[in-house]
Amino acid sequence: MDSFGLFCTGALLACGLYWFVCLLGPAEQKGKRAVHLSGGSISSENVRDNYNQYWSFFRQPKEIENADKVPDFVDTFYNLVTDIYEWGWGQSFHFSPSITGKSHREATRLHEEMAVDLIQVKPGDRILDVGCGVGGPMRAIAAHSRANVVGITINDYQVNRARLHNKKAGLDSLCEVVCGNFLEMPFKDNSFDGAYSIEATCHAPKLEDVYAEVFRVLKPGSLYVSYEWVTTDKYRADNPEHVEVIQGIERGDALPGLRSYKDIAEIAKKVGFEVVKEKDLAMPPALPWWTRLKMGRIAYWRNHVLVTVLAAIGIAPKGTVDVHDMLFKTADYLTRGGDSGIFSPMHMILLRKPQVPPSKS
Repeated sequence: MDSFGLFCTGALLACGLYWFVCLLGPAEQKGKRAVHLSGGSISSENVRDNYNQYWSFFRQPKEIENADKVPDFVDTFYNLVTDIYEWGWGQSFHFSPSITGKSHREATRLHEEMAVDLIQVKPGDRILDVGCGVGGPMRAIAAHSRANVVGITINDYQVNRARLHNKKAGLDSLCEVVCGNFLEMPFKDNSFDGAYSIEATCHAPKLEDVYAEVFRVLKPGSLYVSYEWVTTDKYRADNPEHVEVIQGIERGDALPGLRSYKDIAEIAKKVGFEVVKEKDLAMPPALPWWTRLKMGRIAYWRNHVLVTVLAAIGIAPKGTVDVHDMLFKTADYLTRGGDSGIFSPMHMILLRKPQVPPSKS
């Protein structure tokens, strides 16, 4: 081959690599680049060990013996996955129904805006984001409602990421992020005008514990909406395939056991809430929320190749490959859960904290 042929071949390979990594990119455009993948607050050399500890703990979610350790392992989980989520999914770590004529990003924003519309807050109100992640929903909700949003996440790395994104978006005056456990929130009683959680309380070992904390910090008469991960009326505990899918979702998403849709309202009433509305937002006529997972299969494969290469040459931590493989397999379980109708990540419940009853004279 002459020099011109070698030049053309090299140029073609370079262009192909640039297209594969930079133009085609990950599953969606966002602010995190593949070369910056990390283990969050975990040092690079400890990522694989922490992944192995996490996987061992959540291998049998419903058989977890020490629920007190769940928050620590949820923290570990988000150290392991936050960069990958941002890189391959975006800054909003949740699902939303597909909307004809709308992009996934637009559908996500509308799903988030609906949450704050449901709790009927006014500009300047102080509201709580229970499990805020890196703040994607927080920023959409603050921009839409002009409310002051306080987010809480157990993961210190996510706190720093959220603050960075808030500042870049010019929303840091409306968005505050606190590192803490939503089972023991560092807020005063009766201090929020509203609250929401978007696919976050599923990490709580006992839903009543987090609901009780939200109830405590809400002002009387205020509303709280939550999008819950649940098994639906189609789930059969005696069906081995159903059990496999649900356990796969639990293991791959740091869940100490998914709850049935039938339990949510009763738990809310138990801690004192009034149930205003309850609806599975994944039910028809809503379009499937899992189509994004199906459409992203090629992108996930491509990303996995890239992560493997980056780990092999020492740019990404070695354990990143294991984490990405876990998330790839979990995406398949989530898709199967959506296809079969046995799982929903958006069982919506709207709750009100009752007004303080009048004192007896």
